[in-house]
Amino acid sequence: MARMIVVDRDGKEHDIEAKPGLKVMEILRELDYGVAAICGGLCSCATCHVYVDENWAGRLPKPQSDELELLKELPDFREADSRLSCQVDFTEALSGLKVAIAPDT
Repeated sequence: MARMIVVDRDGKEHDIEAKPGLKVMEILRELDYGVAAICGGLCSCATCHVYVDENWAGRLPKPQSDELELLKELPDFREADSRLSCQVDFTEALSGLKVAIAPDT
């Protein structure tokens, strides 16, 4: 099983098993770290906002325009590493991916 490192809102790191083929949001939503994912992955609510570790950010596909529009409206948006986890496919190649749950705004 692939792994993912999740930093919760309290700053605690969790090393979890993550199933390739799912969106990162689907993996996080099942945990109790604060990812609400209210829209269910339709890229319309931004309640799955995460920060991707700098060592991984460049390995992900660039965000599409609809994701970027939503992100830029968030008060905690960070140009370098903000992503909507519903828009990131988790693959074997991303085993070890580290993300931090963004503040709930």
